[in-house]
Amino acid sequence: MKVTFVGVGAIGLPMALRIKHAGHEVTGIDVSAAVIANATSSGIETVNNFANAPGADVVVVMVATPDQLAGLIARVSGMVQGQLWLIMSTVGPQSVRDQGEILQRGGARVVDAPVTGGVARARTGELVIFAAGDPGDIANAAPILKAMGTVRVTGQRLGDGQSIKVVNQHLCSVHIAAAAEALTLARSLGLDPATVLEFVEKGAAGSWMLSDRGPRMLAGTDVEVTSTINIFVKDSGLAMAAGESCGAQLPLLTIAHERFCRAADAGLGLRDDSRVIETWS
Repeated sequence: MKVTFVGVGAIGLPMALRIKHAGHEVTGIDVSAAVIANATSSGIETVNNFANAPGADVVVVMVATPDQLAGLIARVSGMVQGQLWLIMSTVGPQSVRDQGEILQRGGARVVDAPVTGGVARARTGELVIFAAGDPGDIANAAPILKAMGTVRVTGQRLGDGQSIKVVNQHLCSVHIAAAAEALTLARSLGLDPATVLEFVEKGAAGSWMLSDRGPRMLAGTDVEVTSTINIFVKDSGLAMAAGESCGAQLPLLTIAHERFCRAADAGLGLRDDSRVIETWS
């Protein structure tokens, strides 16, 4: 298939490369000159404007925010006739429903397909994809989606995939904050946090986030950025908004969200999300 991939940054680029390695023709789109240069040198020819990309059968979207998604679709809604759009960004259920409706009015088919697994699993093609939409559209998207990971069909309504993703991000947000607080507690008790991490991470108190973020929290210096503080400000905020829309009580998420916001306010927004531990210092 001919694929246009919008947003070839930290997680988008390895996803696009997986699609290319599966035998599809991929063109990237991004607004950052540095990202364009990196993607092109990595093997994904990338341009800065949707209109400059070749005609595509499938458009994959990995922008960062609901506003970016809305801006993209406002610019291209007259150019989407006959295309299959896969919205893989985490933008929340209402955003994907609103923007999906605009795309459908323009003649496109739409699959709501957010992902979890981060950069590490994007590189290996082991993402988990929460796909929602018309069963025929999901079937048509399968060769692209399966190049990136495992597809879990969550329903036929646009927004069902995003709803599961906000539940996922609720847990991720709380688990990262809990790991930071627990490692801070270990240090305050006069223990070596690295030793404590080794002791507890494989037991009942362990979590994927503790094992993945814990070592980075203890590094004491900046580490490779695989997911920024700003991403978790956004994602925990989306989960809170989804909770408010249905009357769910989310006190733990509220605390985690406040910590990510505090880290962003301290100038850590573009740092790795593991640096949220610095809000306990």
